[in-house]
Amino acid sequence: MKKFLSLAITVLILFPCIAVGQESQAIGQTQAGDSIQTEQTSDDSSALKAEHNTLEILKSIVKSKTTLKQRMDEKKKAMAKAGSQTEKQYLTQELADLDKQMADAVTDFEMTATGVEIGLFMSKKKDRFDWKDELLSLAEPGIMELKRLTVKARHKSKLNDELSNYQDLLPVATKAVNRIESLISQADDRSLAAALKNLLPEYKGLENQIKNKVNLIQLKLDEIEREETSVLDSTQNTVKEFFRTRGLYLFLAILACIGVVFLIRFLYQTLIRLVPGYKLEYRPFHIRVFELVYRSMTIVLSVMAVITVFYFVEDWVLLSLAIIVIMGGIWAAKNTLPMYMEQSRLIINIGPVREGERMMYQGVPWLVKHINIYSLLENPDLGITLRIPISELIGKTSRKFDSHEPWFPCRKNDWVILSDETRGCVTHLSHETVELVMRGGAKKTYQTGDFLAMAPLNLSVNFRLKVPFGISYGHQQDATTAIPELLSAYIQKNIEKEGYAEDLLNLRVEFAEAGASSLDLVVITDFKGNQAPLYNRLKRSVQRWCVDAASQYNWDIPFPQITVHQGA
Repeated sequence: MKKFLSLAITVLILFPCIAVGQESQAIGQTQAGDSIQTEQTSDDSSALKAEHNTLEILKSIVKSKTTLKQRMDEKKKAMAKAGSQTEKQYLTQELADLDKQMADAVTDFEMTATGVEIGLFMSKKKDRFDWKDELLSLAEPGIMELKRLTVKARHKSKLNDELSNYQDLLPVATKAVNRIESLISQADDRSLAAALKNLLPEYKGLENQIKNKVNLIQLKLDEIEREETSVLDSTQNTVKEFFRTRGLYLFLAILACIGVVFLIRFLYQTLIRLVPGYKLEYRPFHIRVFELVYRSMTIVLSVMAVITVFYFVEDWVLLSLAIIVIMGGIWAAKNTLPMYMEQSRLIINIGPVREGERMMYQGVPWLVKHINIYSLLENPDLGITLRIPISELIGKTSRKFDSHEPWFPCRKNDWVILSDETRGCVTHLSHETVELVMRGGAKKTYQTGDFLAMAPLNLSVNFRLKVPFGISYGHQQDATTAIPELLSAYIQKNIEKEGYAEDLLNLRVEFAEAGASSLDLVVITDFKGNQAPLYNRLKRSVQRWCVDAASQYNWDIPFPQITVHQGA
């Protein structure tokens, strides 16, 4: 029922376009007839000139036929007198060439006199059915129309080439005749003079034939030039004729195509709301198949609408050109069919990349939000949504992810430390570049791949300071008990005094190791991320508080010593 409804609505859209096309075709024919009737009087004088020119061309052809007949008679007489087989073969070949020229002259005479192609009246042999030939025959009207548009220019160019060739041959033939006549006048031997006189008519006939050809071609060129109108008039007439016929048909075809597209889109948007799962964030399989069918039907029915319009207005040239374009598109798609199949699998979400999963693209993880002709990738930490063509997803894979997986090591306004000891605040980040602003205002920019390769340490979450501090071996008895407690209490007191207590998460003082010249303690402090800009200041403050505590409690701070043992 739905298919029948769609077909009925499509016919309702196409029928007005086709009716308008047929009506415009009839109006165009009527207007063309009126224009011919009004211009008939002005064309009478041109027709008289054309008839006169045709008579001149026919006279030239008759002269050429007469000359050819004389030369053929002379060749036949020479063959009868020929004494050797070689001479007969030579004369036979020449006679065959003259006979072919005579046949061409007869054909030219008939075509010029009748004004039609003689081959149209010849019976044609019935060809064996070949589907390839039949398919190509559909495109023949378009190809013939393209040839027709250039037939005059190609015919004129061919005549000019022939004229140039005969004009080059004419002086050669004239020179040969003059030379033979000069030799006859100078010959003392009668037999030699007779032989030369027998040769002279052939070359005179050849000279006359070339002259007739030159005159004939020149008359044809003059006729073509008289028939040619000015470029401006020809262009104007062509444009008017185009918009009256084929321009209108093209407009109707485009209108029908757009109408089908909007109709199918309206039906799709109406029906898709009735399908369960339409409003889900990630579309289920049957919704994706429905969308794929919708896109395929849009292409097929749009093409059919164009062909239907051309068929009903009976413009076989536009129809064949449309078929040529379709055949070219199918031929071009032949090599890319595997790619289209892979894209179809991605669109219906059964390919290696799927919606709602995590994939790597340009070295950065992305959430696949939407797969279509143009797909959407999103990185929550970067705050970027990327639109890429579906072809970019071919050859990639996605996977399910855990909700705690990070999408980027940092976010905007976070403080980081890189492996090259660079510390700064992230002021800009994308999948292309990351910009840091260091203390003092200096800026440093990294390509995102290089930034990730330097293992950024994010201080804006929470961070820990480990500050070593050494005392002398004279305090060995209290180094692991009383002194760590006293130092911890002293540092806690100063942290509260200087206003860092609210961001302090943990404070411990532990014995680290017995060094070569000192007993080493380590002060461990954990702070919240909002103290990240004061990272180095806090480290220096802990060092200062350790020294102040040593002064208050009289702890000796050792320095490296070198002991020299002197032998006896």
